[in-house]
Amino acid sequence: MRRLHTGCRWTEGPAYFPAGRYLVFSDIPNDRVLRWDETTGAVGVFREPAGFHNGHTVDRRGRLVSCEQGGRRVTRTEHDGTTTVLAETYQGKKFNSPNDVVESSDGALWFTDPSYGIDSDYEGHQAESEIGACHVYRVDPVDGSVRIVADDFTRPNGLAFSLDESLLYIADTRQDPSHIRVFSVNDGRLSGGEVFATSDAGGFDGLRLDAAGRIWAAAHDGLHCFAPDGTHIGKLRVPEVCSNLTFGGPRGNDLFITASSSVYTLRVNFSGPRF
Repeated sequence: MRRLHTGCRWTEGPAYFPAGRYLVFSDIPNDRVLRWDETTGAVGVFREPAGFHNGHTVDRRGRLVSCEQGGRRVTRTEHDGTTTVLAETYQGKKFNSPNDVVESSDGALWFTDPSYGIDSDYEGHQAESEIGACHVYRVDPVDGSVRIVADDFTRPNGLAFSLDESLLYIADTRQDPSHIRVFSVNDGRLSGGEVFATSDAGGFDGLRLDAAGRIWAAAHDGLHCFAPDGTHIGKLRVPEVCSNLTFGGPRGNDLFITASSSVYTLRVNFSGPRF
């Protein structure tokens, strides 16, 4: 395992761009997004101030989609560098602080909205919740409408689709113990929601699947790995509290991990899914 960068306050939202061979990641309390260049190893500022970005994803057209805790919205960075607001309110009320986001193959965006960005001024701007609860939302790819798809979470956090998109895994960080729930996906709606796995080391945070369909979850002692049937395969220990992960590199088998003040990488003998 290599440490690519350190000196941050809380790293999150790793997203890898194959075309540019670089990784972007959030340093939330410092209100900036950093960029690690794979070809040179240099780390520089990608965006500052950044609206207290948290989770990111790269959509199927190679654009960065971001959850802004400070701006309380979901945005997209276009190829020319401009920003498009994708979701900012629900029924006229501001979101709490969008946390993590994934895109389905139909172009819909699914994101979680806990309250971490409004709980204090450390990772956003302290404020009262206008919606009054923490939900999971879907942004329609055609008309941009926003709909609640899950409304029974305490603090929804990381989320990831199964390889065939028939299932959606969502972490609930503030449950005791923290757990991952699994939902069936049908025509843009969710059903089920039973507990898939529980954490024995703090709260589950970011989630990713590998090309074999295994579920990887960031936790306090590292990354926890689960088989599709929920069997706990094992843990990848990391020196700091983990927040998120993603796959990248020329062959998709470089595992990038955001953890507390640092970003780590490990080349593994499997890869992330390719869409």
